[in-house]
Amino acid sequence: MTNLSLGTFGVFGLFQQWKQFTPEQFRDIEALGYGTIWAGGSPPAELDWVESILQPTTTLKVATGIVNIWSAPAGPVAESFHRIEAAHPGRFLLGIGAGHPELIAEYKKPYDALTEYLSKLDEYGVPKEQRIVAALGPQVLKLAARRSAGAHPYLTTPQHTALARALVGPDAIIAPEHKVVLTTDAAQARAIGREALSTYLRGTNYVSNWKRLGFSDSDVAAPGSDHLIDALVAYGTTDAIVTRLKEHLAAGATHVPVQVLTTPDKLIAALGELAGPLDLG
Repeated sequence: MTNLSLGTFGVFGLFQQWKQFTPEQFRDIEALGYGTIWAGGSPPAELDWVESILQPTTTLKVATGIVNIWSAPAGPVAESFHRIEAAHPGRFLLGIGAGHPELIAEYKKPYDALTEYLSKLDEYGVPKEQRIVAALGPQVLKLAARRSAGAHPYLTTPQHTALARALVGPDAIIAPEHKVVLTTDAAQARAIGREALSTYLRGTNYVSNWKRLGFSDSDVAAPGSDHLIDALVAYGTTDAIVTRLKEHLAAGATHVPVQVLTTPDKLIAALGELAGPLDLG
């Protein structure tokens, strides 16, 4: 098995709903220099769609962001992992997480459930180095570092990245997602950001994490304060956006999955606009 690292991920990746892309667009993303596609959503345990991304490309990696441990049993997930790894060695990272507690009828303690799921992945031979855990709070961050390649925080800030790095030590991967709107119009960017965050403002795990970072009750109350939106959504000139994204790297991130908030028909052009300032090469 291949030990995934900064070099294999690339410094910047793309977080997006994978179904909107064609094989030609996957090749375009690869050519632009984005190292990894983080496929959003909670897919079923059969991960055959990952192969539809890997087959038309040669170097692009795929990470699930994330397989929901409540809805995708570990056994079938592991079967998918081994099939993908055999066909495309070192190009797949299995991202798992506990998802939204509000959406799960029989939700248990996330920490205990994650621990059990990781133990099942051990049993089914999915190596620690090729799995990553969605993590926000201190205990799950530490679990991610012990039992996987590292942590994939979502909807966080560079401040959170620095705190996460202090908790997990120097070796674990930290791959924080960050949202981007390519506009210099603050009102437009905030409106788009608020629409994207509307579901998460109702999620207690995200709200709790933001409050740990110092945001107030009024900041996290729907539809979210300007202060919150500005912290979670980068906008402005491309140079300003890239400066914001690189703050995660300065804070200790290994790799930053970028989620551009735009329509599918404009996404490749937007990624191209960012590629130069991101020094993707």
